[in-house]
Formats: sequence, C-alpha cells, structure tokens
Amino acid sequence: MGAVPDDHENSLRRAPVQQRSAERLDRILEACAVLLDETGYEQLSTRAVAARAGVPIGSVYRFFGNKRAMADALARRNLDVYAERVTARLGGLPAADWRAAIDAVLDEYLEMKRTVPGFALVEFASQGTPNEGNPLVADRLTTLLASHLGRAADEALHRTFLVAVEAADAVLQLAFRTRPEGDPGLVAEVRVLLRAYLAKTLD
Repeated sequence: MGAVPDDHENSLRRAPVQQRSAERLDRILEACAVLLDETGYEQLSTRAVAARAGVPIGSVYRFFGNKRAMADALARRNLDVYAERVTARLGGLPAADWRAAIDAVLDEYLEMKRTVPGFALVEFASQGTPNEGNPLVADRLTTLLASHLGRAADEALHRTFLVAVEAADAVLQLAFRTRPEGDPGLVAEVRVLLRAYLAKTLD
C-alpha cells in the first residue's frame, strides 16, 4: 500500500517514512486481517500478529500501542481501498447515470465483504468504535459521488448519503447474518431501497 495517509495517524504511534518501514506496516496489517478471520477480535493479540507477520514484537509496538489501534488502522486502510475501488469504477461510467454509480458503490462493498481478509469483523471502523464507520463512509462517498455527478457536496447531499448508508448497512448486515456470502434476495432489496430513496435527490 505504500505510505500511510494522514488519516491513519491517530491510530499509529509513528508513521512509516521509508519504503521498508511501510512494507513492514503492510505485513502487520495483513497478518492482523487474517487472524481476525481465524480467531476473532477478542482472541487477537499483538504477539500473534507479530508472529504471523514474521516481525519482532517491537516492530508492532513501534506502530501500535495495542490491538485496538491496529484494528483502527486496518479499518482506515479498508476505507482507503474502498474509495480507490469506487473511484476506479466511477471513472468508466457516464456522469449522468447515477443509478450505475450507486450500483458500483454497492458492488464494490459486496466484493470486499466477500473477499477481503478481516473485513467481516473490521469494515470501516474497529470493534471499539463501530458507530464511526457509516459517517466516515458517507463523508467519502459524498465527495466522490458529488464530483462524479457534477453536484455540490453540500450538507443536504451529505445528509442524503448518510441516511442511504445507514439504511443499506442495516439490511446488508442482515443479509450477511442470513448467509455467509450475503442473502441474494436481501441484497437485491438493498439495491431497490437505494434507488428509490436516492431518486428524490438525484433524478
């Protein structure tokens, strides 16, 4: 992933400067993600992450004070990756087709939910701060979609996307509790819900 963006700094004790240090941080976060899938958050430990990453325990503590800080950094990295994936998808879509843009936003989330290690437990906010995730996603999507659609990223648009994210998240959590890969009927309902709600603002 390279150097960590500024919004990671509240989780990191020290931001990496050299490429070697950045690569070591990536290995630590990858190990954290895999262990979250294997053991869950409660059993996660900095020592286990160090062993899985193949780095000294001191290397983990150089970046993180505890496992919550590590999970926070993983969540922020997930959000950065999600934004990159959405941006790439939007680049190939006509600006006038907001429905295709919303489909891309949903599809990229579903793909990450199904394939990215650790994402099932740590999406865009850690276990310690679960309520922070949706506002962060709404902030990022407001900026990305406003730019793509040629609209002002004002308070009204942000509020609309925050409601959309909160509503979609509630049904998607149900979909993935129902089936590990996400119940397709419930996922389809999320698509209907988003299109119906957003039409009043984006049509």
